[in-house]
Amino acid sequence: MSNEYITFGLTALAGYFAIANPISATPIFISLTAGDGPRVKRDIARNAVLTALFVVVLFSVAGKLIFELFGITMASLRVAGGILVAIVGYQMLQGRSSAVQVPHQVEGGEAPADVIRAQLSVAVSPLGMPMIAGPGTIATTVGFSANPGILYTAVTIAAFAVIAGVTYAMFLQAHRIVRFLGETNLTVVTRLRGLIVAAIGVEMMLTGLGDAGRDFVMSLQALPMARP
Repeated sequence: MSNEYITFGLTALAGYFAIANPISATPIFISLTAGDGPRVKRDIARNAVLTALFVVVLFSVAGKLIFELFGITMASLRVAGGILVAIVGYQMLQGRSSAVQVPHQVEGGEAPADVIRAQLSVAVSPLGMPMIAGPGTIATTVGFSANPGILYTAVTIAAFAVIAGVTYAMFLQAHRIVRFLGETNLTVVTRLRGLIVAAIGVEMMLTGLGDAGRDFVMSLQALPMARP
């Protein structure tokens, strides 16, 4: 029985790594925290992974109930997440800070409390959701937690906790990436990454619209046919 849980855990770990992708999230973290102080960056990194972990725990325990209670479908979740990601990617592609990016540190002293709160807000969105815990992660979580038994749920959460830890470690090393690339190369990478992020957002929207279209067609096919 223990081998079964180990196999399930490795499967969940591989699935989460492929979907959450800490390597892919790191350039976005660099872009969204450009100009922030070291302490603020650490706080953003911590809050982002904790937000994502909270989302995974929530949907592991009560994912199906939440969907049924609020009438949320995976299609609508993908479309909403895709719109947000596409906006971030578009503004990265334009070479300017995203509208969700926060003010830079105030020179010559401690930033005001409202500026720090604004800076920390990116930890929840778009970093925590939908970049780390996006629709794909949520769908994967609901699928893994569908296995009967609380141990499967615990293994699912533990697997994502490992990914969250890896993501946090990579975020903390983001400054090394900045020094390695240099500002000019980082600008080029940011714009290229913006194109990829925008494409990811559009793909999420198209997937959601396709799912919604299939659900609509299936609902029409389920209707009773009128007799001639």
